[in-house]
Amino acid sequence: METLAVTDSKTICVGAIMGAFGVKGEVRLKSFCAVPEDIGTYGPLSSEDGTQTFDLTVTRPVKGGFAARIKDVRFKDQADNLRGVRLFVARDVLPNLPDDEYYYSDLMGLLVVDTGGETLGKVRAVHDHGAGDLLEIRLKSGGDVLLPFTAEAVPTVDLTAGRLVIDPPEGVMPE
Repeated sequence: METLAVTDSKTICVGAIMGAFGVKGEVRLKSFCAVPEDIGTYGPLSSEDGTQTFDLTVTRPVKGGFAARIKDVRFKDQADNLRGVRLFVARDVLPNLPDDEYYYSDLMGLLVVDTGGETLGKVRAVHDHGAGDLLEIRLKSGGDVLLPFTAEAVPTVDLTAGRLVIDPPEGVMPE
C-alpha cells in the first residue's frame, strides 16, 4: 500500500527543501512522491502554513534528490534560508490512486472497527519508518496502539463509510 506524507485532508506534503545546491540560487529538493519526478508537475507548491508559495522547476536529478530553481530565488543565501521548508500541494490536485493505495490524509480520522463490528477507536496518525506503514490508533478505551498497515491486519478500508476494519495480530491490542 503506497502513501504520501500528510498534515490535513486539504493539503499533502510532497517534498522538502534540503538547502542550497551550488551558488546560483538552486535548491536541493527531496521528493516524497511515489514517482519522485512528479514533484515538479503539480504547479506552485506552498509552505505548511500556506503563507509562502514556490513556483519551482526541477532542473536535474542529484544525489539524494533533485536540483531545482524557485522563481525569485537567485542567490545561495536565499536558497539556504529555505532549508527545511516542507512543500505542500492541494489534495485535489493529486491523481486518484488505484483501489489498494491511499494518501495518508484519506486515512486520518477514520473510525476503526474490528471484524465483529465493535468500534475500537480512530486513526490518529500514519507512520512510515521504511519497513512498512504503521497506523497509530487512538483507542476509545484510552491510549494508542500501532498496527501494521497490511492487507492482513487491515482487510477493509472503506473511505466512503469513513472506517477501517481491522484484524490485528495477536498481542497488538490490549486486553
